[in-house]
Amino acid sequence: MSASATPSRTNLLGLAREDFERFMAGLGEKPYRARQLMKWIYKQGVADFEAMTDLGKALRAKLADEAAVCVPEIVTTQVAGDGTRKWMLRVDEAPRGDRLIDQGIEMVYIPETDRGTLCISSQVGCALDCTFCSTGQQGFNRNLSASEIVGQVWLANRELGFVPGGDRIITNVVFMGMGEPLANYRNVLIAARILMDDFGFDLSRRRVTLSTSGLVPQMRRLAEDSNLALAVSLHAPNDRLRDTLVPINRKHPIAELLDACWHYIDEQNGRSVTFEYVMLDGVNDSEALALELVDLLRGHPAKVNLIPFNPFPGTQYRCSPPEVIERFRDLLNRHGVIATTRKTRGRDIDAACGQLAGRVHDRTIVRLGRKLVSIVAEA
Repeated sequence: MSASATPSRTNLLGLAREDFERFMAGLGEKPYRARQLMKWIYKQGVADFEAMTDLGKALRAKLADEAAVCVPEIVTTQVAGDGTRKWMLRVDEAPRGDRLIDQGIEMVYIPETDRGTLCISSQVGCALDCTFCSTGQQGFNRNLSASEIVGQVWLANRELGFVPGGDRIITNVVFMGMGEPLANYRNVLIAARILMDDFGFDLSRRRVTLSTSGLVPQMRRLAEDSNLALAVSLHAPNDRLRDTLVPINRKHPIAELLDACWHYIDEQNGRSVTFEYVMLDGVNDSEALALELVDLLRGHPAKVNLIPFNPFPGTQYRCSPPEVIERFRDLLNRHGVIATTRKTRGRDIDAACGQLAGRVHDRTIVRLGRKLVSIVAEA
């Protein structure tokens, strides 16, 4: 990694193609130089300008003076028995020396035989206060910048031993880590474009997934601005129960949420929306609620991903028994709604779905579950 960015040095990590072109134009360079630089940084994982051999010596010198490639600092690395890896990254606004960090985010890599999935964060904490999620109980500090979001992917590639020209290690990226991605709309959109750009990480639209709790206005904007895969944290088939589990439902109830989902599929010519449904013992796992879910989704381009609840300190919930989850899933499938059960990975290092907590100094105090507040995404 090169030296840190300063007010006089631009961090190139997190710049989309048009921003690279503007930056290079400011150096007196032609647009094709921007594409060369993007390929070095994103596709090959190179941060040392001197190693960029198809750039002239004068240009490399200018870049060394004017730019940097900076990623978050790794604080801890954990590896689970199943091979899942979790990193805590420092995202303090200023160095803290030997002091404990105030702000830390987590990202998780899940290896499988046919893919490698990186789960990345979009915020330091989360303000949406979903009651079954450890992140939501940490409070909220701030949005991550585009460079901090993209930096997670760049850093994970480096740590996992990616070799330029070799097989991909990270084949899928999911915005399912800490935070609500659509509450950081501008920066998440930039990051998604870089992930899918031919000169960026060059991932297929079907291999970049954004998971949202249901910020409906931003979902409708997303239908105009991007074409990544969409996942929605549903967790209940009626407003009474979802108001409790996912407090943003009080602002955007299920009917409004589903209308935005079908609009997104229509606009993007997508195949389906994935609905995430965490299985909570005695709360949302009855056969009656399964049938309500069938009534909501049958006949629509929808898939349901049932997620066994992963415990965290202080939680009031327990995971539904395996036989209850299986019965719920089978009932959905028999009634024409495609449903699968997510395999739990990384639970022994608190890296499973809903367990990411990082280290968050809460500056908001108020969370949605205690007082309904407006979530306003950045323009």
